[in-house]
Amino acid sequence: MADPAGVTGRLPSVFMTPGTSSFTEFLAMAAPELLPGARGSLPAAVTEVAHGTTIVAVTYPGGVMMAGDRRATMGNVIAQRDVEKVFHADEYSCVGYAGTAGIGADLVRLFQVELEHYEKIEGSTLSLHAKANRLSFMIKNNLGLALQGLAVIPLYAGYDLDAGKGRIFSYDITGSRAEEHGFQAIGSGSVFARGALKKKVRDDLTQDETVRVAVEALYDAADDDSATGGPDLTRRIYPVVASVTEDGFRRFTDDEVGAVVEAVVAGRLTNPGG
Repeated sequence: MADPAGVTGRLPSVFMTPGTSSFTEFLAMAAPELLPGARGSLPAAVTEVAHGTTIVAVTYPGGVMMAGDRRATMGNVIAQRDVEKVFHADEYSCVGYAGTAGIGADLVRLFQVELEHYEKIEGSTLSLHAKANRLSFMIKNNLGLALQGLAVIPLYAGYDLDAGKGRIFSYDITGSRAEEHGFQAIGSGSVFARGALKKKVRDDLTQDETVRVAVEALYDAADDDSATGGPDLTRRIYPVVASVTEDGFRRFTDDEVGAVVEAVVAGRLTNPGG
């Protein structure tokens, strides 16, 4: 029975109707205002919000590595020194973002739920290629805000169980997806990071060597891009580094990354240009 306010105490019909295995599509029907891109129209371009910067990804025999700096900027101000921009997406993939920090964090959380929801509904997991396509669809929903200055560009990587190798996918603000081969970087320091990666990446890198290459690329990005944060030895703030192999997702500890960072910094004391 309904109370005087018309509330029945039952869930809305959308919750009870069999439907899509996509959580994003379900949310669009049940509560569209909760989607990252559903923030209403803005009066003008927005610039004074926190932005995350550089993310790199590198494939190596047996897997893929992703790393991100820790700085978020707001104009010429450092908004946060220890933000995280590389995340576990599911057991065999990871995702990082550059761009508007708040929307990026929302997009990542929604993508994590999207993959988990599909697995629970269908009883199986999507292929890596299909996961990349799901993320593309979600980016398209934010196009309106992206055109007003609140853009988010993700970088997606994972281990393809069918192909037996790591793969990297990049996007633009319209959701267009491209598979990258060997390495990729996004964000304001990406041009410098890609230059470093181009000279360091080889087909026979070990996992430890790949960590070093990723950290060096972020160091070079921070050296030339003021929005990218370099390693902070005083505060022990190091890049977030994660790998995905046939054994699944693994985030490297601060102690592990710190040892690599200290070796890179020590090397730059005698050769600043790398």
